[in-house]
Amino acid sequence: MPAQLDRLIEEQNKTWQRMQDIQTLAESENRDWTAEERANWDAAEARLTEVSSDIERLNRMATLDRIDRSQIINTTGEPADRRGGDGEEQAQRYAEAFSIYMRGGMDRLTSEQRNMMMDQQVDLRAMGGNTDVGGGFTVPDEFRNIMTETMRAFGGVFGLADVITTTTGADLNWPTNDDTSNEGEILGENTAAGELDIQVGGKKLKAYTFSSKQVRLSLQLLQDSAFGLESWVPKKLGERIGRRAARAWTTGTGVDQPEGITTSAIVGKTGANGQTTSIIYDDLVDIEHSVDVAYRANGEYLMHDLMLKVIRKLKDGQSRPLWQPIPAPGFPATINGFKYNIDNSMPVPAANAKSLAFGDFKAGYLIRQVLDVQTLRLVERYAEYLQVAFLGFARMDGMINDSSAIRTYQHSAT
Repeated sequence: MPAQLDRLIEEQNKTWQRMQDIQTLAESENRDWTAEERANWDAAEARLTEVSSDIERLNRMATLDRIDRSQIINTTGEPADRRGGDGEEQAQRYAEAFSIYMRGGMDRLTSEQRNMMMDQQVDLRAMGGNTDVGGGFTVPDEFRNIMTETMRAFGGVFGLADVITTTTGADLNWPTNDDTSNEGEILGENTAAGELDIQVGGKKLKAYTFSSKQVRLSLQLLQDSAFGLESWVPKKLGERIGRRAARAWTTGTGVDQPEGITTSAIVGKTGANGQTTSIIYDDLVDIEHSVDVAYRANGEYLMHDLMLKVIRKLKDGQSRPLWQPIPAPGFPATINGFKYNIDNSMPVPAANAKSLAFGDFKAGYLIRQVLDVQTLRLVERYAEYLQVAFLGFARMDGMINDSSAIRTYQHSAT
């Protein structure tokens, strides 16, 4: 895969340079493009889009390949014996029982294993979120870690924001404040220090239930010991939940769902009339400087892939492209010198749409996830098809944490 990635990066740079040569030649001769040049440009742009997508896909595949049960470290800080009992040995026994349960159901378990599973049974209806099922089980640490890391790979903002993990799903009061306009003072001799209270606000982080929907597998596949069920299922559940959560974290209303960035962050720049699907260089400069300088050094862009297509055509005052391809493996492509992230849960360019966000997302956006993840195995419902279905559930929330750290760009209405 590294060799393939290197080849794609090299092709991306060559294709981009070929596009720039076409434009530079026409500009130097002060003429319009010929039909051949236009055709060559369009073909190169289409290929550039394909190559860029392939690079993103390979990078994501590399991330998923690293999600291995034997290598994932529990970074939650929870002690190994959080389930009680004999600590690591108890957790290992539960993991073994859970694996047998996934492949063969409760009937395949010993009485001791069945009791162990029942101790981890969760009434999913009690979690709310219109979950009309019961009898789920808390998953082992390895399963949860694979699922969480996969959610991070597909969860857009999940990989950028500040993430806190709680052991329960109880409402969590969280303080918020914007102290960027306040400053200290120089004291004169025998002068008392002044007072300047921090205006601390407060929000409540909840634990909304995200479902993977049903993932069905054949009984033959479940009985095949060569099939890596213990890693395939949490990856698939995490992928689905991650995609749905990504949309909530970008466009969520905050009513019975997380607070999305585009619905809650302050608009830093609105396009002029006529910019219903476009953006200009000056707009990017304005939105960058609408973010407090304290956060700008860690600023990144977040956008839909169609917005990137628009920005790739922009140049600065010296006719230099704002978008710069990956210079070498390990380095990011940039826009106006800032790293960018593609998240197709962001709005596409359209009238009034907020298709672009910029800022320090780790400082500006907070995600809360509940430690315990639950799964459900459905047998009878698909018995006639010789299939078993799995459902995954994760509880999360998200909100703007520091309003000074993130700004959005909004297209004009007309």
